[in-house]
Parts: sequence; C-alpha cells; structure tokens
Amino acid sequence: MFHLLWGALFVLVHFGCFLLCYRLFGKNGLYAWVGIATILANIQVTKTIEMVGIVMTLGNTMYASIYLTSDLLNERYGEKEARKAVWFGFFVMLVTMVTMKMTLVFTPQESDFAQDSLATIFGLLPRLALGSLTAFFVSQFLDVKIYSYLKRVFPKPGQLWLRNNGSTAVSQMVDTLIFCSIAFLGEYTMEVWVQILITTYIVKFIVSMASTPFLYIARSFKFKEEEAVQA
Repeated sequence: MFHLLWGALFVLVHFGCFLLCYRLFGKNGLYAWVGIATILANIQVTKTIEMVGIVMTLGNTMYASIYLTSDLLNERYGEKEARKAVWFGFFVMLVTMVTMKMTLVFTPQESDFAQDSLATIFGLLPRLALGSLTAFFVSQFLDVKIYSYLKRVFPKPGQLWLRNNGSTAVSQMVDTLIFCSIAFLGEYTMEVWVQILITTYIVKFIVSMASTPFLYIARSFKFKEEEAVQA
C-alpha cells in the first residue's frame, strides 16, 4: 500500500514540476524540461521496484512527460517546434551517454567513492544504450507525426485527450517494442520477453493516461509575450 500511495505522489510531483517549469519559463521551459526528463528518466530506470504485484523499473513517469511535452508543443506551437524538442532530447541523451562513458574510463584515485555508483547508473551495456537511443528517436518522431495527423482529423479543443492519448498509445508501443527487442530479445525466453514487453507498455500507458489532465492545465496557461507577438 505504501508503494502505491508513494507512487501516486511520485507521479503528481513529476507532472507538477512539468507544469511549474512551463508556467515559469514558457516555451523555453518545455525544451528545458525535455532535457531534464531525458537525463532523469535514464537514471531512474536503473532502479527496480514492485508495485501491486508487478515488477517494474522507475523512469516511466519521467519518460511519459517527454511525450506530454512534445504533444503540448505540437498543440500550442506547431509540429516544427515539437520536432525541435525531439532533436534536443536525442542530443541530450547522446551527449550524456558519451561523456559519462568517457568519465568511467578514468582510473579512480584510492579515496574515490563514486566510481562504482557511476558505473551502475551510466555503465549501461551497449545493447541497452543502443535500444534506449533508437527507441527514443523513432518513437518520439512518430508521436509528433501521429499527433499532427490527429490534430487535423480531430481539431476541436475538447478532443485534446484523443489527440494526446491516441498518439501516445501507438508511439509508446513502438518505443517499448524497439527497446525490448534490442535490449532483451535473446537474453530471456520468449515467454519472459513477452511478459516484459506487455507489463512495460501497460505501465507506460497508464502513466500517460494520468498525464492528460496536466496537458489540459498546461494548455490553459497564458503568456503576455506570446499574446503580444500574436497581436
């Protein structure tokens, strides 16, 4: 029960910080959030927990907020701005992986206490790193494309939930399939691999559904500088 309640608070804090970042810094805050979320999601994912009988990794909430951010950019500022955010997130992920891999190569001094911890967090096996980068790149751009399509088909303000959840449902399935295939296919039996695939996707999608109200709140924000430009 504690994990379930703490998990609910965990989700609220993540999405609350997303709203605060946008409220304080406007559109630039959304790009900043993509960078923050990209780094933290890849750190959190190294921790495994059990909740309601399901073994899962952390990072799903923070990773879902990246989809939330690109959808908000697409909704308010257009597809071009959403694509720019995806490129920025991919760049941040790549730079983090490369520079931290290089950091681990240095031989630690006798008094050092951080090497083992850093190796645990950033010393991902090549398959995991490749899976993470590939899944992010493909799924995020797919999310932007699907959202833009749904925005044309379902353009009404009240249909935001359909655009958001429709694009996320498909893109996160692709994300999960790519990552699990590159990282785990052949490492586990097919039965176990399918279980990992299904549970990972279910958790991601539930978290994404929970993010929808926050998207509506964020869309309602008004910024004087943006209204001045539009005028």
